[in-house]
Amino acid sequence: MHMKFLTTLERDEDGIWIAQCPSIPGCVSQGTTHDEAIANIREAIAACLEVRAERGMPLTIETQQVEVAV
Repeated sequence: MHMKFLTTLERDEDGIWIAQCPSIPGCVSQGTTHDEAIANIREAIAACLEVRAERGMPLTIETQQVEVAV
């Protein structure tokens, strides 16, 4: 079974790519390249889901994407 998760990628001030999965609290990873960050967040998502399942926690939380004008 494959699941899809929305992730965010942004570069920090040192050029490191930071990847997060907003629907899994605390699921964050990084990489020196865009591709490495994506590979690492995939591993982090799998690990977070496994731990949450073992602990009887909800696997994800509800999130919404909204566009906000400022």
